[in-house]
Amino acid sequence: MRYRIMDEAGDYTVGHGGQNFYVNSPDAVAQAVLTRLKLLTGEWFLDVTEGTPYSTEILGAHTQATYDTAIRNRILGTQGVQSILSYSSDLNASTRSLRVAATIDTIYGQAEVETFL
Repeated sequence: MRYRIMDEAGDYTVGHGGQNFYVNSPDAVAQAVLTRLKLLTGEWFLDVTEGTPYSTEILGAHTQATYDTAIRNRILGTQGVQSILSYSSDLNASTRSLRVAATIDTIYGQAEVETFL
C-alpha cells in the first residue's frame, strides 16, 4: 500500500520524491482511514454512493445511536484494516464537534487514528 503523506492542514506533501509517501506501513492505513472519514457521501463524482454518511447518520439531533456505528463501519471498510482494537468518540454539543479516536490493527501493525469531525 502506498499513500501520499498529508500535512497538518490536510494538504498533500510534495517535493521530496519517495519521502512524500507512506509505503506498506501502519501510517499508510491510518492516512487512508482519515481520508475516508473526511469524504462525504455523494462528494466523489466517480462514485456518489461512496463516502461517510454525515447527513443521514452522523449530523443532526438524536444521532448518538447511529454515528458510532457509521464511523466504525467506515473504519473497518478501509483497505488494510483488520480490526478496531479500541474506539472512543466525544461529542461536544457546545462547539458542535465530534472527536473520534481509534487504535486499529492493520496488515502492517497497529496505528492510532484521531480526528475531529
